[in-house]
Amino acid sequence: MGHGWEGVVLKLMRGRDFTFTVTGAEQVTEDFHRVHMKDGGLLAATGGAHPTMWVRIWFEDAGKPHQRAYTLVDPDPAAGTFSLEFALHDGVASDWARTAAPGDTIDATLQGTAFSLPDPGPARLFVIGDAASLPAVNSLLAAVPGTPATIWFETAHASDEKLPFRLDPAHHTLHRVPRRDAGAHLVAEVKEALPGLLGEDPSDAYVWIACDTATTRALSTFARKDLAVPKDRVNALGYWRAS
Repeated sequence: MGHGWEGVVLKLMRGRDFTFTVTGAEQVTEDFHRVHMKDGGLLAATGGAHPTMWVRIWFEDAGKPHQRAYTLVDPDPAAGTFSLEFALHDGVASDWARTAAPGDTIDATLQGTAFSLPDPGPARLFVIGDAASLPAVNSLLAAVPGTPATIWFETAHASDEKLPFRLDPAHHTLHRVPRRDAGAHLVAEVKEALPGLLGEDPSDAYVWIACDTATTRALSTFARKDLAVPKDRVNALGYWRAS
């Protein structure tokens, strides 16, 4: 399967193509699935992985190419392996993940991923995410061990209580927030709590947001404009669009 016009654009933007091979899969919860991969030379070509590193995975949707971004989980450059985690719903990506079996292959393009923590590093971390961004949340927390972090996590299913968070109880505080009103409930919860936690000087903090596009936009605007968090201390990326 070709990658259509999107693939052409990514090539022009110096995207690099790889083919991953499935080595195994596991059902983490009824709504969350993990697929283990050989990386097809990706990690050797890039010199390793950075926190929250993601790739574009290509799926077929009614005969047409369809790409979605997924964070690398537990990348091992020496072994050339990693895993991908899927928050399951109706769609071609979830359909593929449910049936992925050892030996299956899938195409991927590396283009667009980039991440670096501010310098000096944050003394405090504030994270807002959901099941789609959980792999990136875990990767971020691992990149700054020992840093106090407050996490607001939007839940959509009862099974989200069993999701594989990698928390350090001594430093991480997790607030689960049920998804209501198309994300407006999460926005309200964060807007109420974050100002008091940031205090008058947010310059040593880091705010990382990855939810649906509308929620991400609302909260990033709030952090930058209303709370005056410096631009280099806010990282926001809409992971999906609510339909």
